[in-house]
Amino acid sequence: MMKDDLDTRFDTARTIAKEAGALARRRFLERPRSQLPDMKGHQDFLTATDSEVEELVRKRLGELCPGDAFFGEEGGGSFERNVWVVDPIDGTANFARGIPHFAISIAFVRDNRTEVGVVYNVMQDELYTARRGQGATVNGEAIKVSGLKEIKQATVEAGWSSRLPVEPYVAMVERLKRAGVNVRRGGSGTLGLAYVADGRIDAYCELHINSWDVLAGLLIIEEAGGWTNNFLAKEGLRKGNPVLACTPELADIVMAATGIGKEPA
Repeated sequence: MMKDDLDTRFDTARTIAKEAGALARRRFLERPRSQLPDMKGHQDFLTATDSEVEELVRKRLGELCPGDAFFGEEGGGSFERNVWVVDPIDGTANFARGIPHFAISIAFVRDNRTEVGVVYNVMQDELYTARRGQGATVNGEAIKVSGLKEIKQATVEAGWSSRLPVEPYVAMVERLKRAGVNVRRGGSGTLGLAYVADGRIDAYCELHINSWDVLAGLLIIEEAGGWTNNFLAKEGLRKGNPVLACTPELADIVMAATGIGKEPA
């Protein structure tokens, strides 16, 4: 059977993610331990590797998918009917401080719907992938969300955005804790979502996050049997939105605790 254009893009994304990951891993291991990170803003980290990795992905996609648009966290781009949305390193604060918990996120979006999602957990060499309608895998093995039903046994990652006041975040965490949840924060929304898909945690929430951080992970969760809010509603692709993704059995109670996902799309 001949591959269609989305299968070809799926293969392309997986290949490029591994190549970009090799570069990111090399730069991480080369990083001087005394190096102080650069900052874009309040608790908003930047390293030269972010731009270097993004340029590699941009160049490779330009060579292999020349008709597609590209939007990256560092260099921007344009949103057209067919667009690649890329975060070269999600978890830059971890990368900059020598913590090996960061990932590359590559999503292909057609007509405002994510069709291909690839997340590469660089330092663990875990390649999470999904092609819409074909399930989700890590390193080629099928994955599923946890299926947990008891909220008092649940672990939820609550991401924090420096773009918002701290008070709503603290209130959300308090509501989750009162519901009996174990709340964690790993510093990479992309990996938090991948861990939901893999059943390592039961939900991920954040009051505002950008599309390049989440599109690949959200598709992977959907294809792993999970529930997600409609992140791409309204201006989600361009301006970001709240995000909530979880095992379906916990959707109602986590929505109630976080206040995310209640609003109509």
